[in-house]
Amino acid sequence: MVLWQFYIVLALVFVILEMLLPSMFFLNLALGALITAVIAVFAVDWITLAIVFVVLSMLSIFFLRPLLIKNRNSKEKETGIEGKYIGKEVKVTETVTKTSGSISVYDERWEARTCNDEEIPAGSMARIVRNESLIMFVEKV
Repeated sequence: MVLWQFYIVLALVFVILEMLLPSMFFLNLALGALITAVIAVFAVDWITLAIVFVVLSMLSIFFLRPLLIKNRNSKEKETGIEGKYIGKEVKVTETVTKTSGSISVYDERWEARTCNDEEIPAGSMARIVRNESLIMFVEKV
């Protein structure tokens, strides 16, 4: 097997490992292996290529991995109720008071309450401020 093929196979193995064990570690090794495969087309010394692979992988781990982890953590925070509903402007379907009411968001009906003593009439617009279990708390827009 030619050296560039070896590093391509190694990159594919690291990508598969990253899919199975999502830690943003093996992706860096795959990147190092892929760049080393491109360099292997021009260089034939396996010791040089091994050193290049180690150096590129370490650089990728130290500089790219923190950015990837930061990006992954910010997306995880927005996958639940906060990311989908909080801050969204919705239509009031039944007059919302401190004790009763409902809203419609994404063609779903939700129980709603106001955060203060104001009353939001049916047909008007409101903004979701927070959520507690199955009840959305809204404010008038």
